[in-house]
Amino acid sequence: MLAIRLPEDMERRLSDLAKSTGRTKTYYAREAIARYLEDLEDVYQAESVLERVRKGQERVYTLDELEQRRGLDG
Repeated sequence: MLAIRLPEDMERRLSDLAKSTGRTKTYYAREAIARYLEDLEDVYQAESVLERVRKGQERVYTLDELEQRRGLDG
């Protein structure tokens, strides 16, 4: 369970949205958190890969190399 306090203007906007769409505030809060978590996970994964690339632990390919490897250079 999670309880959060929102600034008044954000609480009002959330309430207005919920009323106008017939959904609950919880629905929108859950949706917003889920989308934000997906974005954060993507960012952290990209940063992790970038760090491995910088350390020489991850191989980087050019587009030409990828096309050749996949037989698309034809």
